[in-house]
Amino acid sequence: MRALPVVLLVAATIYTVVYIVQSDSEQVRRLPKALWLVLVIILPLAGMVAWWIFGRPVRPSAGSPPPTAPDDDPDFLRSL
Repeated sequence: MRALPVVLLVAATIYTVVYIVQSDSEQVRRLPKALWLVLVIILPLAGMVAWWIFGRPVRPSAGSPPPTAPDDDPDFLRSL
């Protein structure tokens, strides 16, 4: 039972590292992606909290229209 916090911290750190690696470098905020990785690995708890609050890419706003398929575009259909 005493090992549970350590296991949870390691699992959360691995999840965060994978999330950082898979994130688009241009969308990562505040620091470069490599620096976020170093921060999360050296200071796991503080680095993870900082990443999730300040560094992770922001999702597009709900007001933006979703991407459309080419067959939904009348101009594209006219050009066929």
